[in-house]
Amino acid sequence: MLLKLDNISFKYPNAETHVFEGLSHHIDEPGFHALFGPSGVGKTSFAKILCNEIKAFTGQIHTEDIETILYSYNLERLPGWSNVGDHIAKITPPSHVEKSEVLVECFGIEKCLNRRFAELSLGQQNRVNLLRYLLQDFNVLIMDESLANVDELTREKIILKVKEMFPDIIFLYISHNIVEVSKFCRQILVFRSIPKNPQTLLVKGQDLAMGQTLTKKDHELTMLEIMNAS
Repeated sequence: MLLKLDNISFKYPNAETHVFEGLSHHIDEPGFHALFGPSGVGKTSFAKILCNEIKAFTGQIHTEDIETILYSYNLERLPGWSNVGDHIAKITPPSHVEKSEVLVECFGIEKCLNRRFAELSLGQQNRVNLLRYLLQDFNVLIMDESLANVDELTREKIILKVKEMFPDIIFLYISHNIVEVSKFCRQILVFRSIPKNPQTLLVKGQDLAMGQTLTKKDHELTMLEIMNAS
């Protein structure tokens, strides 16, 4: 499995400066990989280039053993009148029914199934939205602040469960939460504001999995490395 970006340059129409210029990066193993940095440095643009939502860029994207890249973001919404349980049942293939039941319980949205989407809190809406992506067939899932407005303990429970259930999938996790990305992600691609050079730096994360423990010292050292890279 390989996801490779080579010499990517991109700027918005009529903009004076590039969002990226000569950016290269590759991921060759499954797991959680983070895109981290302040707002406006290009994390979402990077994601949309990967999933072909942005086409006006130069450079090359190369993939191996990757057929489907999905993009989930925290402001994505279902129709307000949609019954959550009916929608999930409708989109779930028969082979994924058991997986759906496990994820519904883990996500803590059992009580949401008989409600309309518009009646849910923002955190509940984001969990429902992420769930419907996890029930599809994919090789790469980009999670752009997909767990925003979800409390810390529930986010941790969800991330650990997803890592356990999808060991062969590449996840690109976009978040401003340095505690979270350093703790759960295998690699953190730190985006830096122009004119810093290089524009990105790669930091090795702790990649915590279900049943593992993390020392406070190791976690703090990783967070410090991320801050120094920013």
